[in-house]
Amino acid sequence: QVQLVESGGGSVQTGGSLRLSCAASGPIDNSFALAWFRQAPGKEREGVASIDSRGTTHYADFVKGRFAISKDNAKNWHLTMNSLEPEDTAMYYCATDSWVTPVVRGKIRTDFAFWGQGTQVTVSS
Repeated sequence: QVQLVESGGGSVQTGGSLRLSCAASGPIDNSFALAWFRQAPGKEREGVASIDSRGTTHYADFVKGRFAISKDNAKNWHLTMNSLEPEDTAMYYCATDSWVTPVVRGKIRTDFAFWGQGTQVTVSS
């Protein structure tokens, strides 16, 4: 069973930066697609960024070049977030699944099999 643990969340002011990390354990390898999602109170969970087994990245429009997804290896990946805004306040989750690509019709699919528990990001103005 694949297990994921996020870290790196916290509270920052507008314009600040954070680097989230996701550590995986279990039967995961480089063929897995990796992604970050977020969910704000009262809102649906939304895809933020993804990276597939070939290293192809995809970002939600609201990222606007501020975030970057990267991976050290099959079991450790990150979301670097710059120029944070209060609208970025949410619980952030990492997810993974054994797909060739996590993007369908221009959007990050949401039916990943494996999810972390989340790490809170709070941006104050």
